[in-house]
Amino acid sequence: METLEEENFGVSISSPSDAEFDAIVGYLEDIVMDDDFQLMQRNFMDKYYREFDDTEENKLVYTPIFNEYICLVEKYIEAKLLDRIPGFNMSAFTLSLQQHKDEIAGDIFDMLLTFTDFLAFKEMFLDYRAEKEGRGLDLSAGLVVTPLSKPSRSPAQNSLWH
Repeated sequence: METLEEENFGVSISSPSDAEFDAIVGYLEDIVMDDDFQLMQRNFMDKYYREFDDTEENKLVYTPIFNEYICLVEKYIEAKLLDRIPGFNMSAFTLSLQQHKDEIAGDIFDMLLTFTDFLAFKEMFLDYRAEKEGRGLDLSAGLVVTPLSKPSRSPAQNSLWH
């Protein structure tokens, strides 16, 4: 009987709300990785990226762009989640997001952060503008390729080359 107890000891039990949260995050990952979402977000950023400057001061025009983005993306995601989870409630999910923020993959959390954190939103646009203008981070000058081992040659080959 001890063996059965030992086996059960290693099984983690999650609550139904945790399982629901995990399912929603899985759906969210699918939605934001989908070509339709990527295209919608890229078109929005293409429309406005020239408005954003890398300065401390924020322009007044940023606020309506931020609000339009939130409305567009949140409605899109909510509609897609409602297709998959009848009765889905975005407000309830947002609350549970705060409780589980340490459990969400970085890319998804960063994208969700652009809905609520203006500075993350602005940073997303500044990164996009730098990329569009060819000012992205280029590390190629610092890359050096070296073999892990020297190529081996037989003595006969060495005499041919020397």
